[in-house]
Amino acid sequence: MGFDLDKWVLHKMQGEVLLHYVGEITSDKITEALTKIESNLNIKNEKNIIRKKVFNVFVECIQNLFHHVDESPKASDIENKGKFGIIILAKDNSFYRISTGNFVRIDKINIIKDRVDQVNSLSDEEIKSVYRDILGNEDITIKGGGGLGMLDIVRKTGNKLEYSVYTYNKELVFFALDVYIS
Repeated sequence: MGFDLDKWVLHKMQGEVLLHYVGEITSDKITEALTKIESNLNIKNEKNIIRKKVFNVFVECIQNLFHHVDESPKASDIENKGKFGIIILAKDNSFYRISTGNFVRIDKINIIKDRVDQVNSLSDEEIKSVYRDILGNEDITIKGGGGLGMLDIVRKTGNKLEYSVYTYNKELVFFALDVYIS
């Protein structure tokens, strides 16, 4: 049996879910999600520093989806064509978890895994140094901030990025990323 998207989503719906979105990633959907997150965090009377951290990391995660998602499989396989992605924000005990998932062409997955592994291998000081170097070089790409997204997430959370890759078909894998905010 191949990868079961519904089962993966159900597994990630653990804890108190503040936001759950499955579908096409568009700028309108991003705006809606950010408004909902801000509202939910305010309702929870979360400390300002935690609200800000969760919100900022959520922005980075959803921007990564928006800028780096590949086309989804045909509509017969998945309901939504286009830039399909999943993002879930849940509170589980003493931490928040942001889970994202999207389809990636097989020929691109090693580059993504290598990038995440590289970021995860850096010490806090190395992360700060690389972050400053990228900002100083102004190597901003058409898709975003020259590699700042993952660095910024690790820098803000103090936690490593957790990812999984699931084979979907001959051309695509499903890339899942979990970010934990204490």
